[in-house]
Amino acid sequence: MKVLFFTWEYPPHLAGGLGQHVAELVPALLRSDPGLELHVITPVHGEKSSHETFGRLFVHRVAATAPAEGPIYDHARLDNQALAATAEQLITSYGPFDLIHVHDWLPSFAALQIQEKHSLPLVATIHATERGRYRGALYDEMSRAIDGAEARLAQQADRIITCSVAMQLEVGAFYGVPAERVSVVPNGIDSNRLRRLHAQDHRAFRLRYARADERIVFNVGRLVYEKGADMLVESVPLVLSRVPQARFVIGGRGPLFASLGQRIDAMHLQDKVLLAGFLSEEERDRLYVVADVCVFPSRYEPFGIVALEAMAAGTPVVVSDVGGLGTVVQHNHTGLTTYPEDVQSLAWAIIQVLLYPELALERAARASAYVEEHLNWPVIAAMTLEVYGLVGG
Repeated sequence: MKVLFFTWEYPPHLAGGLGQHVAELVPALLRSDPGLELHVITPVHGEKSSHETFGRLFVHRVAATAPAEGPIYDHARLDNQALAATAEQLITSYGPFDLIHVHDWLPSFAALQIQEKHSLPLVATIHATERGRYRGALYDEMSRAIDGAEARLAQQADRIITCSVAMQLEVGAFYGVPAERVSVVPNGIDSNRLRRLHAQDHRAFRLRYARADERIVFNVGRLVYEKGADMLVESVPLVLSRVPQARFVIGGRGPLFASLGQRIDAMHLQDKVLLAGFLSEEERDRLYVVADVCVFPSRYEPFGIVALEAMAAGTPVVVSDVGGLGTVVQHNHTGLTTYPEDVQSLAWAIIQVLLYPELALERAARASAYVEEHLNWPVIAAMTLEVYGLVGG
């Protein structure tokens, strides 16, 4: 089977969970199906177009024609012209292809153009939606344009993949897609990467973030409203009232970075909350391991790959009961879930983990075992190939 695979992010250019998902899915698919040939089409900014071959994997990096800055919708439309032109060349050189797989709306204009012109089956993985991020609302003209692109993709795809039942229901509610046309394929994780870290000595590393007697509460993610880092900051005084040795480490960058820093200063929490900024993959993984609890208080979360990584690391997790997080984390079994947008509930759960570490580690052990058995990449690849079979024969 030959597949045209459209993605806006591909290594080494990764910006978030979508890119990480694609980076690990592609090799897993190739390992799982020796007859599969994948042609990844992805834009690059500030670079020339290039084509690389790795056995049955062909990576086609397409020089972006739009400026890196400016309205995302406008430059996505422009860059998709180059993506579609590359796809046409590939069909001539390598075709015929059996199907198209596209990830989210950004490269969807090219994918839909190729679908329509060549009558190819189209699988669309929808990782999140514009309406979901803003509680069903659309806040300006660009937001409405993005929603329109997502609607066209959802309605024209032959099969949709979502990472959770919550996202399956969201796509159905927003775009009128029947549930039987949506396959739920969760995100996966390479647990070995995190388990290997436990054999290392992290004491010196840990002291970069907290004193030896402090308990680390770790959060990482893009600092945007939907991820809820602001609520974590608001919970700090409540946690400190019961666990004064707690130390909060918040990793990541984003639009809220400055305002979070200002709020921390206003609350006089500079000694208890560290805004760590950008973390390399190695730093992030080591913090998962040395943390006493990993906390993800999202307002909106289709799945939550960071929670999965923390679980794979064997660290207790606290998450808000929204979207995919409420499915992956079973309350009081594989972690603790909190009421969404409830600072009191969030503080309570963090306190429970820190005051009763033995119970928390029992939950963490069950979570790690669940992730290793059910959310590994061979399982996820097999589920994805099954979807390919539904549309591509």
